Amino acid sequence: MAFTKSMRIDGLGVVEMALRRIGWFTGFAVLNLVMLGVLVRAQSDSPNRSRKSLDDRVAERFRALDKNQDERLTKAELGAGLFQQLNTDGDEFVTLPEAQAEIRKRGFEAVLKAAQAGNAPPVPVPATVTTNAEPPLRQGPKRLSPGDIGVGRMVPDLSLTDINGRTFRLSDYADRPALVIAFTNTTCPLCKKYAPSLASLEQHFADRKIPFLFVNTNTAEKPAAIQAAIETQGLKGSYVRDEETKLARALGATHTTDVFVLDARRTIIYRGAVDDQYGFEFSLDAPRTEYLKLAIQSVIDGRPLLIAATEAPGCPIDLADTTSPAADITFHNRISRIVQSRCLECHRDGGPAPFALDTYENVAAQGAAIRQAVERGVMPPWFAAKPEKGEPSHWSNDKSLSAQEKSDLLAWIASGKPAGNPADAPLPKEYPSGWRIGNPDHLVQLPSPMPIKATGVMPYQDVIVETGLTEDKWVRALEIRPTAPEVVHHVLVFLLPPANRSNATNDREAGDDESGGFFAAYAPGNDPLVFPEGFGKRIPAGSRMKFQLHYTPNGTAAKDQSRLGIIFTREQPKHLVHVSGIANPKLSIPPGADNHEVFARQTVNSDTTILAYFPHMHLRGKAFRYEAIYPDGRKQLLLDVPRYDFNWQLSYRLAEPVELPKGTTLLLTGWFDNSRNNPANPDPTKTVRWGPQTFDEMMLGYVEYYTRH
Repeated sequence: MAFTKSMRIDGLGVVEMALRRIGWFTGFAVLNLVMLGVLVRAQSDSPNRSRKSLDDRVAERFRALDKNQDERLTKAELGAGLFQQLNTDGDEFVTLPEAQAEIRKRGFEAVLKAAQAGNAPPVPVPATVTTNAEPPLRQGPKRLSPGDIGVGRMVPDLSLTDINGRTFRLSDYADRPALVIAFTNTTCPLCKKYAPSLASLEQHFADRKIPFLFVNTNTAEKPAAIQAAIETQGLKGSYVRDEETKLARALGATHTTDVFVLDARRTIIYRGAVDDQYGFEFSLDAPRTEYLKLAIQSVIDGRPLLIAATEAPGCPIDLADTTSPAADITFHNRISRIVQSRCLECHRDGGPAPFALDTYENVAAQGAAIRQAVERGVMPPWFAAKPEKGEPSHWSNDKSLSAQEKSDLLAWIASGKPAGNPADAPLPKEYPSGWRIGNPDHLVQLPSPMPIKATGVMPYQDVIVETGLTEDKWVRALEIRPTAPEVVHHVLVFLLPPANRSNATNDREAGDDESGGFFAAYAPGNDPLVFPEGFGKRIPAGSRMKFQLHYTPNGTAAKDQSRLGIIFTREQPKHLVHVSGIANPKLSIPPGADNHEVFARQTVNSDTTILAYFPHMHLRGKAFRYEAIYPDGRKQLLLDVPRYDFNWQLSYRLAEPVELPKGTTLLLTGWFDNSRNNPANPDPTKTVRWGPQTFDEMMLGYVEYYTRH
């Protein structure tokens, strides 16, 4: 703000009188309004000043009060009286347009008088937005949370009889890679539409010996109509009339178009729709996503499935007069499957976790530790806020336990950890001893082993390595493999230009602020990076790489020689993927502050698609949030991490990418605990500023994205 000398005196005199009259503590609540008033009075004294100029002066003061630069003022920043007067929409903050409009409308004197008197009319409450409680007319498959609807469960070995009188059990298909169970009938319109699709898929996978089992729960359908439908559509698999709905209940089927994929041990791998070609009140010429086909192929290939559960719009199955028998929870029929899908990636021989959970004996021995981890919500490590009840996770790499999985684990431990029948165990999961991305086309490795001491802490280690590439290359897959994963906290790899004498100093400092974005990253629990068709990264000819390594001594001295494996594409990809860091290197966290807020922002200058987020703070980091402020003023929460843990440098990869139009601002907020209550705090008496080591701090949010042209 620019004050003349006389204005400064007048303004301070008003402030001093106000503080003396109403008390210093209460007076500070209206201090901001009084200072704003000095500006507005000076403005109104000149009749030639325009409304725009008045708005500009209010904006100037607004930004001066907006210490954290988040484009909004809270009650703490404004004081209760002023906040009540200017908060016209009744939310938790005042925006600049709100303040400008209210001061223009009522005049500053009226606002000041009401704020000081404390008897202002109630702040208007925004009109409630009414929504139609009925479901939308057009309804297609919607992603669901797999763990909440039975994916990963074992199906009982039921005995069934098909319409030709053949009696069989589900275990009769144990010699096949997968079993498809498709609910259908001859009267539901969507079942009729999907019958040709099912017949086509059955034929497509016939050479792979994938059996299809068709199930009809409609008791009113005539045998002749069923036989006619089978012949017309060319269905080859067994057709079962599940009139007592025992198979529907065992699987958890709810609609006549539900399909299930089971592996050879009757574990549900996929549950949901055939594809998205048909739904309520719409049809497409061809499907956009072939959910069932992808699920079957994933079982054949032995690879994870990105979308494992969806809704299947169809006619509801009548389960009103039936109850599902309670199945006893044992290790082999239930717990082993939870451990396999949520824990074994790290908790196995050769994994980065401190103990293995690959046998019943190992899991049972860790029962108390498992119960504690589940109750505290720290294992498996996943710290994004839970979606609204009934909503699927936004993240393709979400490894968190569902409510049902938590309940089953705790119930099993409480019941004495029964082993059950080993024949009910899931298929063993194989982990490659080598590269998970396949044999790399190119390796970049630390030139010599890095010694890791046994105890204490180690500063970040920086090592620059030549790539040896003589031409530009395009990357399809990346994987960092430490040789001593038990002591590697995380690794970041930064691209550097070709070496020359003038940039030697810059080489040492490259990546210290980390805001330029990394090229590759490793942290325990994170998957290798494999781009889909048409996506990739670029490595310019002659580039070098800076490995930034963070080691955590574990009581035993070790040596690590981390390396980066790269698989190239044959041609330049359509979409070039980048990583950008949004940072606030000017942060200053006061001593003892237990919830210090720091902001960083960046505006995108072209239409951008976000693929993943990677928040990064150090030992005082407490919580982190990504938000988007769109050009029209709308705000959207992108990622909320209410409990940040430095020990887990997680990436949050979107199941459905977020599209940001040009001009959108990404607003990042970090909260820090520099108090004595933070047991990891190196020194609560110190003002903490930006720095590369863990006793320093960073407020940095990486964004993986590509631009749309």
